[in-house]
Amino acid sequence: MKKLIKGLREFKANYVSTHQELFEQLSQGQKPRVLFITCSDSRIDPNLITQAQLGELFVIRNAGNIVPPFGATNGGEGATIEYAVQALGIRQIIVCGHSHCGAMKGLMKLNSLVEEMPLVHDWLKYAEATRRLAKDHYSQYEGEELLEIVTAENVLTQIENLRTYPVIHSLLYQKRLKIYAWVYHIESGEILAYDPESHGYVLPQSQLPASEIDESLVKEILANGNGVVNNHHSEQEASVIEFTSDMHQRFPMTRLSPEQAERIYGRSLKTD
Repeated sequence: MKKLIKGLREFKANYVSTHQELFEQLSQGQKPRVLFITCSDSRIDPNLITQAQLGELFVIRNAGNIVPPFGATNGGEGATIEYAVQALGIRQIIVCGHSHCGAMKGLMKLNSLVEEMPLVHDWLKYAEATRRLAKDHYSQYEGEELLEIVTAENVLTQIENLRTYPVIHSLLYQKRLKIYAWVYHIESGEILAYDPESHGYVLPQSQLPASEIDESLVKEILANGNGVVNNHHSEQEASVIEFTSDMHQRFPMTRLSPEQAERIYGRSLKTD
């Protein structure tokens, strides 16, 4: 606690004092641009990893970055989602999982939690589709490799749950809302984003439209992307080609047929 109190003093002396205009603006109201849904794990900080300023992110955090389906509970997640899009007008949502997630480890041994952590057990049931998918389709994997796959698949499961909210469904239908699936890797500080076309995780920079990519970002993508770029493409064109990384191999997710998706998720996996 002493460290936190010292931090409060330093925050006021070193940050607030040099950002008076920002705090004056924030005192008049908030206009966040993104709803960021992620895990409560202390090793992930949405503002830090995105370098977002105060007031730019509206954040939901809980064990396992879980979004209960609409009507499943009267908890804070649904109310916060509704407020974000209705009251604040947010039109971009990120669901972000992370490596070494304790909630995902618990999900893979769910029955063992009944006695010691019954509330955690009940909470993780909202990720049951992830557990079932792993059991049915990834039985050949184990250990850390399986955990990485479960983490990546769970982000998609929670986006499916998110789509059950009427306000989200309506905005997606009108093409007025974008939802992104991210996975953060603690060791490297790298973020990978789900690409529905390739059904794999790619560098998030490669998903930007060409009009939003500047020269420095192109160089970064070309330096970090492990995909193959044909020589006849310009750098600008190359930047919007799908760049897959070695993580795509570490998340070997199969493309589900409509029948499988209906059986496992109860609805289509299409996210357009």
